[in-house]
Amino acid sequence: MHKSFLLNFACLALFICFIASSNQHLWCQSPNTLSSAERLYGVSKFWQEVNYNFVFLDKVNRHQWDSLYKETLLRCQETASDYEYYLLLQKLCASLKDGHTNVYFPNEVAKNLYTTNFGAYRFFVSYFEGRYLITRVNESKKEEIPVGSEIVEVNGLPAATYAQKYVKPYISSSTDYVLESQAAYDLLKGYIGSKFTIQIKKPDGTLKTLKLEHQVTQEKEVFPPFVNRALLDHKVMEHGIHYLALNSFENEKIDSFFHDVLPQLYKAKAMIIDLRYNGGGSTNIGFDILQYFTNAKSLAGSKSLTREHMPAFKAWGAFLTPADTMAAKPEWDSSRDEMVKSYLMAHDQFYYTFPYEETKVKVKGKRIVVPTVVLMGNATASAAEDFLIYADPLPHFTFMGDKSFGSTGQPYLFDLPGGGRARVCTKKDVYPDGREFVGYGISPDIFVKPTLDEYLQDKDVVLQKAMEFLGGKLQK
Repeated sequence: MHKSFLLNFACLALFICFIASSNQHLWCQSPNTLSSAERLYGVSKFWQEVNYNFVFLDKVNRHQWDSLYKETLLRCQETASDYEYYLLLQKLCASLKDGHTNVYFPNEVAKNLYTTNFGAYRFFVSYFEGRYLITRVNESKKEEIPVGSEIVEVNGLPAATYAQKYVKPYISSSTDYVLESQAAYDLLKGYIGSKFTIQIKKPDGTLKTLKLEHQVTQEKEVFPPFVNRALLDHKVMEHGIHYLALNSFENEKIDSFFHDVLPQLYKAKAMIIDLRYNGGGSTNIGFDILQYFTNAKSLAGSKSLTREHMPAFKAWGAFLTPADTMAAKPEWDSSRDEMVKSYLMAHDQFYYTFPYEETKVKVKGKRIVVPTVVLMGNATASAAEDFLIYADPLPHFTFMGDKSFGSTGQPYLFDLPGGGRARVCTKKDVYPDGREFVGYGISPDIFVKPTLDEYLQDKDVVLQKAMEFLGGKLQK
């Protein structure tokens, strides 16, 4: 073999290794089980299900979507591992910008993906006012890497640039602020063995460079310690104010826990209901609890829509223009509805609206109708947002904190080659009056955000503000 060829080959190998370490892909360590046909099928399967079922397809630039599909078809055949292949699928999925539309790694890949473990080091990254801050670290390293240290550089790039190029394109999110938060958490995510060189800026301004590699961290203790949140938490606060944290609507046991504390809640002079850590679950579970906090006979929840697809109408609509649907000739009036339907269906904008009526309150006994503050934030999602929609018109309720997650719906789940899975959102939920909140988030009545010092010291300024707010109401 010629020496110049060997030299060029070696240079190429070094270049590939550099690229791999720059964008977190260590392909040689990940299994490579998928055939070329399976890779093509997986991409096409996802693209097909989106085209047929995705409820927000009307908000997608179809030319860009199809171009990305074709690009992914080409690139997926060049992938050297299942990990790299699924990253491509996640990038295709993330372009849809929906928090209920996702691609999930096969278990064999997922079990070797690391986010916070670097052998001797373990730390967690959070996003705060444009900065990537280390907000939790393994106990033995808390002096070396103080909480509040900022990651300013990753693999030779400014942290924000690195996140924009190598992290955000793979995250499915309906809102920009949730995307930023998730990108911080995933900033150093990678396959076992992935290497990073990062530069951190400590709170005292000194800089430190760390060379990291994803490996299991044996040390379990972290600083500050994790907070173990129960499914439901109840406390009696000052001035007869009761605090009720509903941390998930996934588990039906929360209903029985709620009924256990209900006799005490009847004594409340004011209520704080905390949904900041509630990622959703069943809308019915949330409503079953909410109905105890109103004298109303029924509550208006979100309205739901799904796309309606009838091939013949879509075919007819392909020949129509918007002007055709506004036809003024009297003889066309009888067919105008079908023309509109055909046109909209051809452009993926025809929806079936589910039969709607307010949900009846079934509680016949005593209610808890007192001044109530609902604490909410970026992690208040899905069924917890449905709870907020139901509670929105209640005059004694005040929402406080930050915007909600901004994503809900009914996903359609399906399998992908190699053991992975995907889901596509099929249902659009809106306020009873038609206002949209998916993609925007539900805004609180009173915004409360901590300062950097309060954030790093884990001061609960939202709860503090709620106590002050309710205390003022009780004194009137």
